[in-house]
Amino acid sequence: MMRLMLLVLLLACIATAVMRVEARHSHRQVFSEIVKAENVRDRLELEFKQLQLEQATYAESTLIDKAARERLGMVAPEAHEIVLVRP
Repeated sequence: MMRLMLLVLLLACIATAVMRVEARHSHRQVFSEIVKAENVRDRLELEFKQLQLEQATYAESTLIDKAARERLGMVAPEAHEIVLVRP
């Protein structure tokens, strides 16, 4: 009877140890995924800030006006060239 109880205790200890190892391994994997996700988040935040800065730069009317004049050869129309269209 005593041997049976010792065997049960030994098996319970081994099972507990295996479960602890599995839990620790699982936690390490989850932590690794969290670190990767945080790195992706940081990279995306940096890219978003750069895009906001770029958008603000392009939104300036002086840059748009300059690009329209230089690249497209656009000029402001003369008064006699303007036609008013009414519905």
